Amino acid sequence: MGIMTASTTFHPVLERIAEEIERTPGRGRPADYIPALAARDPRRFGMAVAEPDGTVYGVGDWREPFSAQSLTKVFTLALDLAREGDALWEHVGREPSGNPFNSLVQLEYENGIPRNPFINAGALVVTDRLHTRTGDASGELLAFLRAESGNPDLSFDEEVAASETAHGDRNAALGHFMASYGNIDNPVPVLLDEYFRQCSITASCADLALATAFLARHGVRADGTRLLTRSQAKQINAIMLTCGTYDAAGDFAYRVGLPGKSGVGGGIIAVVPGRCALCVWSPGLDERGNSVAGMAALDRFTTLTGLSVF
Repeated sequence: MGIMTASTTFHPVLERIAEEIERTPGRGRPADYIPALAARDPRRFGMAVAEPDGTVYGVGDWREPFSAQSLTKVFTLALDLAREGDALWEHVGREPSGNPFNSLVQLEYENGIPRNPFINAGALVVTDRLHTRTGDASGELLAFLRAESGNPDLSFDEEVAASETAHGDRNAALGHFMASYGNIDNPVPVLLDEYFRQCSITASCADLALATAFLARHGVRADGTRLLTRSQAKQINAIMLTCGTYDAAGDFAYRVGLPGKSGVGGGIIAVVPGRCALCVWSPGLDERGNSVAGMAALDRFTTLTGLSVF
């Protein structure tokens, strides 16, 4: 198959990918530290593609809500960057970490400045700064996702939020450690509550592909208003490419060649600037926390369509 033209629909490609994934034996294991995630069947699979005009194609379980988890970090980053611009980068870096997503080690020798916005420490800083500016970081995020997806029923999963709170000692440690360096504005318990609620949002592949499409539109929202400058949208896409899949970002860029962000709920969002946004979901994860079938599906998508940033 050659490079897709503007008139080509994505549906035949998605059907072919779903058939190939169905025949794939190993699917990884769901995240086991959150009971609501551990119960998911690793063989579930959904994939959606949203075009800039809001047309959306899907296959498999593409309408099935799942726990967005770290996918939400992209949207929180966009909402804060829109408000404070480059001042944000004084508080969080833009470099790949090379360490686990919840590592304390780097913070120690980098004086409480997280390496990037997508590791847990960096996401805590971004949520903290958005909360300072809005008074309701998780509510601001939910409103944005509802508006961009066109789904007013998106909501938090209180069971997942409570489960994350119960297993949140490492995130609490990160928050307190950064607060000791003056890099957190709000009381850490308030910040943690906002962060866990943010991560607990449930949404489908269709919802998340549509919500991510503002990055394919170079920063323009679904209603035509501009959230980010073109340059800021490029910055977020660049950080997704280099930092979006934990410490597998190099492998993701090599295999998929798109800006992407994964979550331990089994979702991955990806962007083809100017063409489309994607979301794929399958709960079985590899040892680095990325969906096994999701990575394979995005690899096949870029191969079959010829769409890539390279």
